[in-house]
Amino acid sequence: MKRRSFIIAALAAYPFFKYSKFNFMTKTNKGFVVKAGEDRFGEHTKMGGVTSNVLDIKVSSKDTSGELTVFEQTGFTPKGGPPLHIHLYQDEMFYVIEGDYLFQVGEENYNLKAGDTIFLPREVPHAFAQLTEKGRMLLSFQPSGKMEEFFKKTSLWTSPPTPEEITKVFEEHEMKIAGPPLKVD
Repeated sequence: MKRRSFIIAALAAYPFFKYSKFNFMTKTNKGFVVKAGEDRFGEHTKMGGVTSNVLDIKVSSKDTSGELTVFEQTGFTPKGGPPLHIHLYQDEMFYVIEGDYLFQVGEENYNLKAGDTIFLPREVPHAFAQLTEKGRMLLSFQPSGKMEEFFKKTSLWTSPPTPEEITKVFEEHEMKIAGPPLKVD
């Protein structure tokens, strides 16, 4: 009987926490602009150890109560990209601004150019490789999950991490490694 009382009390309290000013998750109630080449918080995330890419937060999980995060990635790593991996809880979307990319989603491969968009559903293995000297993409995660923390953590790498270190960091941020990075000739 105590369990039932707890559940009823929790359900009754939900609207208070969801709609009150005491919401534990933040969510902005004002619009904002993030200028080209800038990061939402003025902190470019420069990747280390694996790629030379730069990530700028455009919309933070802090702005959306964890419902959405949007990054702009500037790629300086031709033929580079992440290992084949799975997001356990996030859908992901990429919009190519500049450059050419190869994506693998499940068993399918796709070539993307500026103006193309690709959707990567959660729990489906995927990877990408940059095909040009420089590239830029918008990428979003919905819900945000731990992606901002993941990129901050991997930006601390000063040398190539071991496969075990990569696996550990992916798992700490709700992802699984499913295979090696894409090979590009």
